Amino acid sequence: MARTTIILGGIAAALLAFILQAFGRFDTEVGLSAMQGPFLQRLMAVNLFLLVFNLLPAFPMDGGRALRALLARRMDYVAATHIAASIGKAMAFGFGLIGLLFNPFLIFIALFVWIGAAAEASMVQMKSALAGIPVAQAMLRDFETLAPEDRLAHAVEVTLRGSQKDFPVVADGAVIGMLTQERLLGALSQQGPDARVSAVMQSDITGIDSHEMLEGSLARIQGSPCSSMPVTHDGALVGLLTLDNIGELIQFHAALTGRPTRSRS
Repeated sequence: MARTTIILGGIAAALLAFILQAFGRFDTEVGLSAMQGPFLQRLMAVNLFLLVFNLLPAFPMDGGRALRALLARRMDYVAATHIAASIGKAMAFGFGLIGLLFNPFLIFIALFVWIGAAAEASMVQMKSALAGIPVAQAMLRDFETLAPEDRLAHAVEVTLRGSQKDFPVVADGAVIGMLTQERLLGALSQQGPDARVSAVMQSDITGIDSHEMLEGSLARIQGSPCSSMPVTHDGALVGLLTLDNIGELIQFHAALTGRPTRSRS
């Protein structure tokens, strides 16, 4: 994909240069300027700038991915990403320094490159930490549940005596919803402590099977209105998967592999 984007950008710039030369429209006095000269000449200058910028060996540009692909031939994918991201951050630091001295616009480019490099390294490390691990190894096994007829006052008591924030709501052995801390706080101020859990719970929640892989489950939690999801097996509630637990798993993996991380899920 990276190679295709670079090739297409080069072809576009070359085609524009050919057209300008063939029809005698290239203004040599203006040169490669995105602000002056004929429209096609300015368009060619923009394409050349984007092509060169995209070739920089830093994320999130294609040059960074190409560098990682070369490094990955001699080392594992995560280590290659870490080195490529470090090179990108070094380039971002250089852009920022030059920007402070000469052109402030380079500071914005430096921020873009730095954030892109950090995000790519964090994402790859996270995927590496979660690869091949089933949900059952990261889920909470010691957790509290609520019944739909429980009052919010009882939910407050259960919250205060532990560290759990979201609670599965169970009826007849089946999960019918989740009561999140956000919904609990909102309902307390609007309906009072005597309101029923069933009236304020999040009901459009689907469980995660304990045999599913964590990588796919993380995406489901991130797209869910709850930061926790019930874990089931054969229809029975067996655990609770939270973003905090996944974040801790990633940090333990980083400590064991010797790769520092600052990200939490």
